[in-house]
Amino acid sequence: MTDLAAVREGIERFLSDEWGEVSVGELQPVSAGARRLNVLFDAERQGEPLGLAATVVPTAAIQIVSTEAEASNLRFAEAAGVPVPHVHAVCTDEAYVGGPFIISTRVAGVSVARQILRLATDTEGLGARVGRQMGEAMAKLHLSPTDAAHPTLRRPHNGSPAKTGLATLRELLESLLQPSPTFALAYKWLERHRPADPTSLVFVHGDFRHGNILVTEHGLEAVLDWEGCHLGDGMEDVAWVCQRMWRFRNDGLEVGGLADRTDLRAGYEAAGGAWDEHSFHWWKVYGALRWGMGLAGQSRQHLDRSFRSVIMAGSGRRCAELEYDLLRLLAGSYQ
Repeated sequence: MTDLAAVREGIERFLSDEWGEVSVGELQPVSAGARRLNVLFDAERQGEPLGLAATVVPTAAIQIVSTEAEASNLRFAEAAGVPVPHVHAVCTDEAYVGGPFIISTRVAGVSVARQILRLATDTEGLGARVGRQMGEAMAKLHLSPTDAAHPTLRRPHNGSPAKTGLATLRELLESLLQPSPTFALAYKWLERHRPADPTSLVFVHGDFRHGNILVTEHGLEAVLDWEGCHLGDGMEDVAWVCQRMWRFRNDGLEVGGLADRTDLRAGYEAAGGAWDEHSFHWWKVYGALRWGMGLAGQSRQHLDRSFRSVIMAGSGRRCAELEYDLLRLLAGSYQ
């Protein structure tokens, strides 16, 4: 159980060291993830009220990327015109709260899938609007020059996102505790249908979906969780948000149960993005396979005690869902 009082005291102490005397109000946890804590809070600096948020990593040992790199990714996206929380400060000293954290502007909106879908149901035209806005946001990100990206950003081997992705999948396939004929079949399909490499590598968010977006009745307010960014093929981002697992039973609308693919594509192309249908489908199969084996890997981490968590343990039961999705995606296309 996280000691929120200790986290609040640590954040207050850090902000006071950075900005002068700062008072921090009660923390409101909003994270349901297995690895990180997200909290919202009010602060006051020299009489100025501030609505802030903090993303806290319990220990640097479980970081995917450094806190500085993730903050750099947020700043890159903000400069590209993508709606993101503005970064105010970054702390790498674990003495304050036990792990590194980022302080950013608090943005209004809901991120839980069920809340987003209910809001879309109650607000005429909202789903399609969010679908277009997501396409626009991704295109802006993909079109932004990558020379300003953080130097540690992951890059594909030999400039080939698809080849690099296949190499990663091969490692995951070989590490499965239990063989999956469906995963093996999907991997063979990906090998045989690998798309041409993009003419240039783009900045990819890597996890654009429910849970990582904030939505209000006005539309898309912010894109969150910038720790999985890398250089690659922009079709990876647009295919990921179209996975069935993000529709939450609203399968008639491919884009997160909110919008049609035509809405996403219209926003993407209107903002200057180039859509490739073959590459889109390939990355959609790739994403389903990667997530299926990722779930198996999360369960394995619990079983081998490298990261004990009931959430990680429960991930393994969902592998069958991804096997089903892969068979649907491959139906009629396997050669």
